[in-house]
Amino acid sequence: MLITLRNILDIAESKNMAIAAFNATSLEGIMAVIEAAEEENTPVILQFANAAHGKYIPLEKIGKVMVMLAEEAKVPVCVHLDHGDNFDEIKTALDIGFSSIMYDGSALSFKENVANTRYARYIADVYGASIEAELGSMGAEGAEGNVMGAYTDPETAKIFVEETDIDALAASFGTVHGIYKSEPKLDFNRIEKIRELTDVPVVMHGGSGISDDDFRKCIDCGVRKINFYTYAAKFAGDAIRKMAAETNGNLYSHDVFVTARESMKETYRDAIRVFRNNKVSL
Repeated sequence: MLITLRNILDIAESKNMAIAAFNATSLEGIMAVIEAAEEENTPVILQFANAAHGKYIPLEKIGKVMVMLAEEAKVPVCVHLDHGDNFDEIKTALDIGFSSIMYDGSALSFKENVANTRYARYIADVYGASIEAELGSMGAEGAEGNVMGAYTDPETAKIFVEETDIDALAASFGTVHGIYKSEPKLDFNRIEKIRELTDVPVVMHGGSGISDDDFRKCIDCGVRKINFYTYAAKFAGDAIRKMAAETNGNLYSHDVFVTARESMKETYRDAIRVFRNNKVSL
């Protein structure tokens, strides 16, 4: 069942949990997400980061499959464009049938980010879709383990949300994209203040590598969407390497695909359980 980001985050808010948002880069990845969600009987966000993953498969190709399988799913699924940074890309996703988009103007000035996000809001409204936007920057992790990015200021976030009317805010509070070089240091007070002042769900980008306890603390502070992909892809690669080492004779591509899907599905099931925040089932 295909639903919007706003509706799926309403479910999260009512349950004091976070919805897992998993990126897909292949048919196997899409199947892993939906199978994990169905087996856990839990809503999920299926998303595509065109800026990062468009080199592997075009948005126009994978997007149609994402929407079709989401519509057929036995649980609520939001199909979301992750880190959309131009209006052509956003319109393409919405034309395909995506129920939500993210406009990422975090690299722009505050004024430009507001103006562009407001226009992205207008486009999403035309299609009956939801919108996530970003203020601050996740950045990258430096050699000392310090996050090299701009943390989201809660007071500025309040103004940003008031002027853009977004459905969810991607905020920077100590996470980074990709693999962590050291233990992340998250600013939980910042999450609480952002949520208090904006009254919109907070989105965590860079979920791979966070401890289960820290995930739960973030959820209790107001995080309602958690992006998670890198570790699932890494663990799937590890599973393929192990399978290949144990295989005598020919190694077939279809066996590689199945191994990757099963590994990713189990990683996603584990993440969904943690993000449910101690809820046994929904």
